[in-house]
Amino acid sequence: MIPEIRKDNGIDTLYVHGQPFFALAGEIHNSSASDLEYMEKQVWPYLKDLNMNSVIVPVYWEKVEEQEGKFDFSLVRGIIDQARDNGMKLILLWFGLWKNAESMYVPGWMKKDTEKYFRVKKVNGELVNTISPLCDEAVQKDARAFKELMKFLRNYDEEESTVITMQVENEIGLLGTACDYSDAAKAAFEKSIPDALFEKLSEDDTSEKRTWRDVFKRDAEEAFMAYHFAKAVEVITASGREEYPLPCYANAWLKQYPWYAGSYPSGGPVTQMHKIWKAAAPSLFALAPDIYVSYVPDVMDEYHYEGNPLFIPEVRKDAVTASYCLYAFGKHNAICYSPFGIEELAMDPELINSPPMEVMIALNIDPTAFDIAGSKNYLARTYKLIEELKPLIIKYRGSDKLQSFVQHRDTDFGSYLAFKEYNIHVSYAHRERLKPVGGGMIFEIEHDKFLLAGTNCSFRFHPLPGENCTVGILRYEEGRFDNGEWKCGRILNGDEVMTISLGAMPECKLIEVYKY
Repeated sequence: MIPEIRKDNGIDTLYVHGQPFFALAGEIHNSSASDLEYMEKQVWPYLKDLNMNSVIVPVYWEKVEEQEGKFDFSLVRGIIDQARDNGMKLILLWFGLWKNAESMYVPGWMKKDTEKYFRVKKVNGELVNTISPLCDEAVQKDARAFKELMKFLRNYDEEESTVITMQVENEIGLLGTACDYSDAAKAAFEKSIPDALFEKLSEDDTSEKRTWRDVFKRDAEEAFMAYHFAKAVEVITASGREEYPLPCYANAWLKQYPWYAGSYPSGGPVTQMHKIWKAAAPSLFALAPDIYVSYVPDVMDEYHYEGNPLFIPEVRKDAVTASYCLYAFGKHNAICYSPFGIEELAMDPELINSPPMEVMIALNIDPTAFDIAGSKNYLARTYKLIEELKPLIIKYRGSDKLQSFVQHRDTDFGSYLAFKEYNIHVSYAHRERLKPVGGGMIFEIEHDKFLLAGTNCSFRFHPLPGENCTVGILRYEEGRFDNGEWKCGRILNGDEVMTISLGAMPECKLIEVYKY
């Protein structure tokens, strides 16, 4: 049975072997998968204690088709075999024509033929190290290679379904320019917006005029590039899915400071361009954010909406990522959560090569995203907790009986959540460096019984407005879930019930309350 995205009570859910699957993942560094021996010694051993069930791994076009028209999948086969040996599922990244807004991973024979596989030009005529999405010859070559990859995966892996989803390209767009000014691009920009695209956009109060400039005003260049990148990705994705219809998605380098197209990859699937991407690339099930900014929950809130399930292939890996992971699955029914450079969490800090500060500054990356001291234990416990809670999450998600919360920023002190018979005031603990922030989930098991799961927060129960009564504690337990059943640990009373709280290490507590 091929992995697929299904609607489960109206919620987009990844199914693997016919069962709902939460991808508790991590993405490895870009070059790690280019050598199987390196993977055996420097990657797989460091993933063992993280409670992961999936690894996000690149596949490199330059390795797959070193000679034009001759395909070699021995490296891919080796990675799949290693994943099976380590009990992991794989999400593969197709590093094809575009990776981080450049054409880094195209084969050497394509890199050298700059006339046939022409590059993007800036307005002053300067060439950019990015093959233009308007270069049909390059797009067709990519589509052929991706098709061969998917054919290989079907033949080698369909029965075991080690590979569960595919990312097509990586952080597409243009850096240093908002638009391609090659001859082909300039000619296309002067033409009217394609009819099929215009018909979908016109439902959103666009004018009757048909030019890119008339419809998109100052965003015309970015919209034009979004259409052509999405159109190219659709050609590539559809070609591969004809051979093996695995769920496919594309990821986005966020629109962020200093906010102008070209400072982030212009034409990529940022939310402002989603309508164009959704119209031009229907074979993708999600447009996914890569999140290194400090306002991770805001990005989740923005990228998850009807028709775009939340899939996070890259996210910061400091201690707060544990809290954000709980919010992703509890609030937004995430399909995948995956910190980047995951193998580093278990490494000796002396062996870690974090991005130089000047690189992070140039790319507007928050340096604390790579401050990983203590992060391994928090993330590992969070992944274990989500796996334990999975039956409850599936049972209650989409209803008011499951509510999730997280501290969005330092000035966010808590949440006030309304349940059927009680209101619950959640207070976030003071934020501390190298620890998770307040976050978690509350399950209303019965009208007066609640499961509290999360980190660094405390709870006060209130009666409903207008009720002249007080809320008391009937029973308060530590414990865990095992196959959907609560296993009681200590029963807390006395001093331990003066504050109903969860500590820095993610945990569960069951509380039964009453009114008097």
